[in-house]
Amino acid sequence: MLTLENNNAGVVIDPQAGGRIVSLAIDGLELLRSREDDPILWGCYPMAPWAGRVRNGEFEFASNHYQLPRLRPPHAIHGTVFLREWQIETPQRISTELGPDWPFRGRAVQSFSLDENALTLQLEVHADEQAFPCSIGWHPWFMRRLARGEPAELVFNARRMYARDEVGIATRETIVPSAGPWDDCFTGITQAPTLCWPGVLKITLHSNTSHWVVFNERADAICIEPQTAPPDALNIAPLIVTPQQPLRAEFTIEWRILSSS
Repeated sequence: MLTLENNNAGVVIDPQAGGRIVSLAIDGLELLRSREDDPILWGCYPMAPWAGRVRNGEFEFASNHYQLPRLRPPHAIHGTVFLREWQIETPQRISTELGPDWPFRGRAVQSFSLDENALTLQLEVHADEQAFPCSIGWHPWFMRRLARGEPAELVFNARRMYARDEVGIATRETIVPSAGPWDDCFTGITQAPTLCWPGVLKITLHSNTSHWVVFNERADAICIEPQTAPPDALNIAPLIVTPQQPLRAEFTIEWRILSSS
């Protein structure tokens, strides 16, 4: 485990559990959904070398067809690295190979920085030998209700939302956002997303990514996921990683304690 601490926050990262944050506690309150048997459903984990679903687990690149494991049949989902063991490079940096489930050789690197009122995450994907399509992001499972106080209130505004087809996969079309609840991808964010547990704690999420997925259909948790591209990006709008040009992204969780315990 890697542990980062200051006067009001504690962060625990488990390299063996997909390099995920297994605990983010602020003022003694745990913000993240705790360990589950299903690795998709808990903590805050990196998504690489793709984020979100890939339709039928299939994509084409450089005139070749590729099939990915279908973790949520019939689709592939959330990349490979959240299922892999990561290696500790420094007390704040870990890395892993992309693994045999990805058809190109490469590696992912994460770094973590805890300030007085913010946690900053950085994620990189590097190609070893040849270029490949890629998208990356994070999947935090924030608790809707903390150990004290009222349920969280989400403030989120965007100009466009990706239309989904009959099987729930994002298409290339964007539309005016509908009213929630959502399991959708957005672009054109007009302000930083926030979660507020009234009278207790407020977090503001910042990222240099261009897309956000919001999943708030569950009663117990809310996911607000920064991504470099929409779901099914390997078929819709992939970014290209080369040995000379990795893909990098940053995600900051900033907080303000409204009432101390």
